[in-house]
Amino acid sequence: MNALVVWGGWDGHEPRQCADIFVPWLKSRGFAVTVSASLDTYLDKALMGSLQLIVPIWTMGTITAEQEKGLLAAVESGIGIAGWHGGMGDSFRNNTEYQYMVGGQWVAHPGGVIPYRVNVTNHKDPITAGLSDFDMVSEQYYMHVDPSNEVLATTTFGGAVNAWIAGTVMPVVWKRHYGKGKVFYTSLGHVAKDFDVPQAKTIVQRGMLWAAGQPVTA
Repeated sequence: MNALVVWGGWDGHEPRQCADIFVPWLKSRGFAVTVSASLDTYLDKALMGSLQLIVPIWTMGTITAEQEKGLLAAVESGIGIAGWHGGMGDSFRNNTEYQYMVGGQWVAHPGGVIPYRVNVTNHKDPITAGLSDFDMVSEQYYMHVDPSNEVLATTTFGGAVNAWIAGTVMPVVWKRHYGKGKVFYTSLGHVAKDFDVPQAKTIVQRGMLWAAGQPVTA
């Protein structure tokens, strides 16, 4: 099994540190992992065609038409992609086809880093099976989301910062397809320490396995 981790963009999301959490874990699960800090990696057709999994960790960047085409063509052909927070859900703000693949795009995090509750809504899916609701102290992402997503967990916004969104239920974890490729996303994971929350880390690990077409285990 081959995986590609591409990290970069805005340093505030600690892309390298997050890669350092999940690359060793992928290797422990039998993946041969290529780590790159360049979006030009998406132009390497031989490499892209050899993959089972792509893990993008790139926030607030720009991507060329050729780079985007290489990434989207790989996913559409059947290569899985899995990511989190701004590293996948706020990567390229001008690229709507990329956002169409992800199934959503960040638009706000009212209040910044705040305590909030994650509610597991699907207890049968292997990505969230056995997990109970849990608490985070992080950015609570308000997103534009695709109604075709298969949502596995949500959060509910209060109105302390923006009264008009009080009670809004927002997806936090979802999966979908883009062409033949499996797409996993969670808005958890603002910085590396967020993955000290066991449920957050487990959800990403399981999501990567699901996207890669591997058996999902705890």
